[in-house]
Amino acid sequence: MDESTKRTVQKIPLLAVKAGPRDGDEWNARLKEELSALIQYVKISKDADNDWFHIECNKTGTRWTGRCWYYYEQVRYEFELCFDIPVTYPTTAPEIMLPQLDGTTSKMYRGGKICQTVHFQPLWARNVPHFGIAHALALGLGPWLAAEIPDLVGRGMITKYAK
Repeated sequence: MDESTKRTVQKIPLLAVKAGPRDGDEWNARLKEELSALIQYVKISKDADNDWFHIECNKTGTRWTGRCWYYYEQVRYEFELCFDIPVTYPTTAPEIMLPQLDGTTSKMYRGGKICQTVHFQPLWARNVPHFGIAHALALGLGPWLAAEIPDLVGRGMITKYAK
């Protein structure tokens, strides 16, 4: 992990409530922590002029949708973003999907789920329940975009009209 990412992640609040979608009031407490951490992460990103995603959830906090973007060679590549909170959350990290990129790279699973197994999953497992959605975006999706988008552009798999 590069120093900039490390500094950013250290500013994202750690979460304390270990609860998933089936845990009733405890899940509501966890969801409040998640939203607070996301708000802080968005603020950190905007303050650093590094705004790169927009995300919102359904009423129960179990389905998240939005958009993410990545700039490469002064071109903005923008993609749909979605994921469901697994029933075993926060023990299991969410599987982040970029459906538009399904099948474009070997570092992606069916449905456009980004590969997080080698680098991110062990880090997540060591930090349960302290990591949340903001951490998954910062340490999972962000680095994935930085590694894969330049390669996809170089191979002609996506164009500047990726929106």
